[in-house]
Amino acid sequence: MDHGFQGLLAMAPPADGQSTSIMPQLILFGLIFAIFYFVLIAPARRKQKKHGELLNNLKPGDKVITSGGLHGTVVGVSESIVQLRVAEQVKVDVAKHAIADVRQPEE
Repeated sequence: MDHGFQGLLAMAPPADGQSTSIMPQLILFGLIFAIFYFVLIAPARRKQKKHGELLNNLKPGDKVITSGGLHGTVVGVSESIVQLRVAEQVKVDVAKHAIADVRQPEE
């Protein structure tokens, strides 16, 4: 048996007149990608951008919560470190990216 001939038959177009097209698969792939983009990627980007703006707008006097749950008041801000006052005469340095949220002033 010549296996080369069978390989040629496998690559031949269907005998029933239907053509095989890759277009439906490409459309399905594009649709799946669009769904993933709008459900997962876009919201994550918006959240990351909002958090970056929050970090860039930190100033002394802001009351913040770190990702570890530490509550404090910003005393100083540098490029990558934020100094927090967590109690009277107690200051700690935390990584800037560890700031999770800025608390709103209580009314």
